[in-house]
Amino acid sequence: MHPLTLLATGLYGKPMPNQNGAPVRLVVPWKYGYKSIKSIVTIRLEEQQPLTTWAQVAPKDYGFVANVNPRIALARGTQSRENRVGELRKRETLLFNGYAEQVAPLYAGLDIDKLL
Repeated sequence: MHPLTLLATGLYGKPMPNQNGAPVRLVVPWKYGYKSIKSIVTIRLEEQQPLTTWAQVAPKDYGFVANVNPRIALARGTQSRENRVGELRKRETLLFNGYAEQVAPLYAGLDIDKLL
């Protein structure tokens, strides 16, 4: 329900291709490529959040606050620096992947300095 979150049905004015998540892809820019779903095939409403494969394999790396605080090292390595497309050098990763002003309130009351 956040204004930055999009349900995408197309890409560059054309229907969404399979490799990009056809028929519908959820785009969550501050979690992009990490926790975002890649494709929506079925929607099922559940009373409890189901446990995902990734959450079972590495629960500390895939908790709700994962990938929003670059100061926290994950089991598979640091996320403090990133490569941006089109840039030759790594840069510091920003808190909430640069969307802090827009999305920090979603994490109010949570300790983002540790993984849950």
